Amino acid sequence: MARNDVRPVIKLRSTAGTGYTYVTRKNRRNDPDRLTLSKYDPIIRRHVLFREDR
Repeated sequence: MARNDVRPVIKLRSTAGTGYTYVTRKNRRNDPDRLTLSKYDPIIRRHVLFREDR
């Protein structure tokens, strides 16, 4: 399907080293580079950077 080509499912892994991940979709046309978002890590109970894991 064309849906999976444009908006693939990606994992966002915590940079704090806890191993916690979020799963989301991204638009490859708008964000061709690796995605970096600040999200909540419940293991260390604070917001940290989450980077796209391929």
